[in-house]
Amino acid sequence: MLTKDYNKRLFHENTLGLDVAVVEGVMGLFDGYDGLSEAGSTAEMAKCLKLPVVLVVSAKGKARSAAAIVKGFEDFDKDLTLAGVIFSKTGSLRHYEYLKKAVEQNCRTRCLGHMPKDDSIVMPERHLGLVTADEQVLDSNALSRLSSMVRDNIDMEILINSLESFNIPQKRENKDAPAHSHGTGPTIAVARDKAFCFYYPDNFDILKKFGAKIIEFSPLNDSGLPEGIDGIYLGGGYPELFADKLSEKKELLRQIREHSINGMPIYGECGGFMFLCKSLSAMDGTASYPMAGCFDLHVQMSRRLRSLGYREITLTRDTIIGRKGMKLRGHEFHYSSLQSSEMDVPDVYQVTSRDGQGISLKGYQVFNTLGSYLHVHFGSNEACAKEFVKTCKGFKDKKYVCRCT
Repeated sequence: MLTKDYNKRLFHENTLGLDVAVVEGVMGLFDGYDGLSEAGSTAEMAKCLKLPVVLVVSAKGKARSAAAIVKGFEDFDKDLTLAGVIFSKTGSLRHYEYLKKAVEQNCRTRCLGHMPKDDSIVMPERHLGLVTADEQVLDSNALSRLSSMVRDNIDMEILINSLESFNIPQKRENKDAPAHSHGTGPTIAVARDKAFCFYYPDNFDILKKFGAKIIEFSPLNDSGLPEGIDGIYLGGGYPELFADKLSEKKELLRQIREHSINGMPIYGECGGFMFLCKSLSAMDGTASYPMAGCFDLHVQMSRRLRSLGYREITLTRDTIIGRKGMKLRGHEFHYSSLQSSEMDVPDVYQVTSRDGQGISLKGYQVFNTLGSYLHVHFGSNEACAKEFVKTCKGFKDKKYVCRCT
């Protein structure tokens, strides 16, 4: 989604003053944009940031063949540095010794240890991935179990001592410096709880950079919106899991719908977009729950994946997050589909197709309310965040213009 320069700057800013930095990989080491290049992969990011990789290999059902896997990874890309390999789901210490001897005999990569199979520390999954930390806080017993497993089975001292230091800027960029005079910027209310928990932290930093004040509220727990706000940002999450409780927040839903009609800038993405629709139906189809009703659209949950992938969009008309012709990038991932009523809702996104893919992603705007399944990253075009803040500021000063009716 972002340029190499942006990612480098982001990494350096967030590692300033730290001793050790860990970058979490995604999928397999070489999996990314397609099957022909390293674009978008963990390997590409590791080389871009000049960081070594700790390879994690499942030991389930393997012995000597694990060495072939490690050797394949170390030979696949000669420019990549492997710090070592850790085997997961080992059956016993003896099992690990088989693996270690096979790797030492056939590979250059160092064995750093293993994590025995233990169902008590398995993190539960659901339709959008792992259960989030907002819902599943690891208790002291689980944390103690995990730390003991690492201490007893992984040689962290060898790993850390093998890492080379890297140069980072000694001064952090002042990302939060407001563009407006103190106290004159708009206040944007951000939904934040178990139902709305997916946000890029960068987005908040960039909005603040252009003068916005961010305050949080909980659609699950609050009876209404915060007072004195000039805009609303509803991020992704799991409103489908809490649809019954959200539907009971009648005053909150009324306020959001009324603010939408009155022209307040409201931006909802994925779960937040679903919350702005007319209704939300459960996966089993047995119940339908009323939502805010800003869009005359009905959301139907599905048991199968509807769409997944990185997207680039071009705005086809002026919106609250950018002018016509501006480009943005983001990520789409959902298990629901839309059903429209008789009234058509204007589509303001044009999606760049990839390798002939047919992508049905749309962006809907009514009054100054914009919604889509796309999780936008403002780092892909900061001018769009600036436009959102500007629109909220216009509403605050009562000089706003409805982008679309």
